[in-house]
Amino acid sequence: MARKTMDCRMMPSESNCTVQISGEEDEVLELAAAHAVTTHGHTDGPELRRELQAGLRDEGELQLEAGAFVQLIEFHARDLDGFGEAVEQWRERMGREATARWGVVAADRDRPETYVELVAFPDHDAAMRNSEHPVTADFAKRMQEVTEGEAQFRNLDVVQVLRM
Repeated sequence: MARKTMDCRMMPSESNCTVQISGEEDEVLELAAAHAVTTHGHTDGPELRRELQAGLRDEGELQLEAGAFVQLIEFHARDLDGFGEAVEQWRERMGREATARWGVVAADRDRPETYVELVAFPDHDAAMRNSEHPVTADFAKRMQEVTEGEAQFRNLDVVQVLRM
């Protein structure tokens, strides 16, 4: 049986809760229901359980749905470690205020020292809150120090997710 996960960051919330629960499906549903009641003030019942069931994902799956927002950033770097350190500092400083859900950094096989980063957000508004945050502004300055030239940005609305 595949392990399941429930991530509050993928659910609409005013509190920006970052709790993630994983385990066997029945365990996750029980814990998620208890969390929804005690932390978020929901009432337990069939409707809540159906909503939680719909939010379950296979563990390890990068969570992304139509309506989400992805930013693609292409940059050049001789030393990727400096970029990784800047990202880790950003994550530590942003803490619970982070609106990014996941990121992937890939090396371009055809162009040495060229990388592409994909960063996923629940929606465009969440991405803009992230971009406007002072910690992200500091990260952008640090990124310029550890990369070469101007990074190229593409702002992408997710219209379809293909599960392979």
